[in-house]
Amino acid sequence: MTCSPLVIGIVAGEVSGDSLGADFMKQMNNLRDDIIWVGVGGAKMQAQGLQSIFPLSRLAVMGLVEVVSQLPDLLKARQELLTAFKAASIDWFIGIDAPDFNLRVAKKLKPQGVFCVQYVSPSIWAWRESRIHNIMAATNLVLCLFPFELPVYERYNHPAICVGHPLLRTIDQTLLETPINQRRSELVWHNDGLQQFFIDRFDEVSQLICVMPGSRRGEITAILPLMLDGIQRLLLLDPKLCFIIPTVDQNHQYIVQDVIDKRSEQLRAAIAVVYDESQPAFSQLAMAASDMVMLASGTATLEAMLLERPMVVIYQLNQLTYQIAKRLVKVPYVGLPNILADSAIVPELIQEQASGDNICRTVMRLLQPRAYAEQLKALIDTKYALQQQSNHDPAHSVIEQWFIQNRASHQNHDFNGQDGHVSQENYDSQDNYQAQ
Repeated sequence: MTCSPLVIGIVAGEVSGDSLGADFMKQMNNLRDDIIWVGVGGAKMQAQGLQSIFPLSRLAVMGLVEVVSQLPDLLKARQELLTAFKAASIDWFIGIDAPDFNLRVAKKLKPQGVFCVQYVSPSIWAWRESRIHNIMAATNLVLCLFPFELPVYERYNHPAICVGHPLLRTIDQTLLETPINQRRSELVWHNDGLQQFFIDRFDEVSQLICVMPGSRRGEITAILPLMLDGIQRLLLLDPKLCFIIPTVDQNHQYIVQDVIDKRSEQLRAAIAVVYDESQPAFSQLAMAASDMVMLASGTATLEAMLLERPMVVIYQLNQLTYQIAKRLVKVPYVGLPNILADSAIVPELIQEQASGDNICRTVMRLLQPRAYAEQLKALIDTKYALQQQSNHDPAHSVIEQWFIQNRASHQNHDFNGQDGHVSQENYDSQDNYQAQ
C-alpha cells in the first residue's frame, strides 16, 4: 500500500529554535523521505526542506513589555500560519520554543485532530505553574530539553519526555580533544577577518575572550553596551586582552559593529566582530578557541558548558519586564549551568549588577588560575550529569507517542463510530517507523 505524505507544520520563533527545528527535521527526514514541511524557520530549517511562510525574525520579540507593541503583527502572523496549515492539511504541528505564540496556534489545531507537540517546555518549573492547564489543552506531547522539567508534567499526568538538548549530540567532540592553541590557530587561519585582526598580535595575546551579547536585536542593544563598558575597564588592567564576537549572520555583524564603532579607538582595536557563513557552528569554534566566554543568558551558556569553557553571564531586561518576572520566577538563577547544577557555579550579573565595574572585576577574578579551575571542574561535573539523564531522541519520541495516541483513537473509532483525522495509510507508515 502506498503511504500518503506526512504533512508537518513546524514553527521556530528565534535563532536557537531554528537549530532545534533543523535537528528534528533531519532526524525525521532520515526516517522518511516524503515529509512535507510547512511553517516558519530560519536558514537551517530551510536547508532541511522548509519553505518559510515569512521570516523567522518576525516572531523574535524580546520581553513582556516589548511584545505589546508587536501584538497586532503577531496576531496577523498567527492567522497567516493557521490559513497555510489548513490549506496544507497538516497531520502534526511542532512548535519549537516560543510558547506564547506556538501554544496559541496549537490550541486552535488540536481540536481539529492535528497531533500537537511543544518542543521546549515553557518554564512552568520556574514560574506560573498554572500554565500547565493551557499546555495540556494545546498539546498531545511536550518535549523537554532538561530533566528538571519533567516532575511538573508527572504531577499532572501529561505526556512529556526529556529528549535532551541537541547540542549534546551535535557539539564537535574533536574541539574538546584538540589543544586550545591549535583550536585558536585553526580558527584564525580559516577566517580572513581574524587573520587581519591577529596579524601583528597573535603571540602577544594574554587571554582571548569570546563575547556573545545575544541573537536578538533587543538583546544586543541592551546588553552589548554594558559588556563594552566592562571591556574598556579590562583593557586598562591588561591591554593585551583580545575579544572576539561571533555573530549569527551578516546583519547582526553590522548591528554589533555599529555599536562598537561609537567607542574609543583602544576598544575598537581590541575586538574582532566576525561572521563566517562557511562554518555553520562558527560561534562554537570561537568559544572553543577562547579562554573564557562573556555572554548573555540563553542557549549559549549550555554551549559554553558543553565546550568546557568558563563563563560570566550578563543580562539586562526592560526594567518593567524584570520587575514583573522577579515577582513570578521561583528559581534563583538565569544561566542554564547554574539551573542544572542547582548552584551558582557561574557568576551571573543581572540588571543593576551588570555594570562595567562589576563585569571587569568578575572577569579578572575568573581568570585567576584557582577560580578558573574550580569553575571548569563544576562545569564538567554538571555536563556529565546532564548527559546521563538525556537519553531519548526527539523524532522517535514523537513517533512513539503519536503511535500510542492514534492507536487509542483508532480503538475509540471502532467503539464509537467516529471518524479519525489520521488515515489508515498513516497508521501503516507508523508501523514502518516502528520497524525501523
